[in-house]
Amino acid sequence: MLDRIEHGNLPKPRIAIKPMVQGTCLVLIEAAGFAASTLLIVLGLPLFVFLFLAGWDLALLFAQLGNLADHYASAEPHARIAFSRDLQVAFLVLAGGFTLLRLPSFIRRLCTKFEREMPHD
Repeated sequence: MLDRIEHGNLPKPRIAIKPMVQGTCLVLIEAAGFAASTLLIVLGLPLFVFLFLAGWDLALLFAQLGNLADHYASAEPHARIAFSRDLQVAFLVLAGGFTLLRLPSFIRRLCTKFEREMPHD
């Protein structure tokens, strides 16, 4: 079996560095934009909801925030930790869920940019 293998100088395939770097940069830029916009939307969504619930009245919104801050300051330490943990979990779940919802459209948009802007061999 080994005697059937041709020995000699076979041309090594060349890796095209420039298109690979261009493609990597395109993916990194698009992914950074996707992550930033997702985080901004997730952080702005609670503000929108609370403003909507307050009837678009900023004085009422800040009064409720002051009330929440007073309750947080007077709470026991284990209640503060539980509240902080709940907020962290809610943020992670909301960010993860929203990312999963937006991911298919991001991948489609990235594929169309690759088709349009990257040269084919």
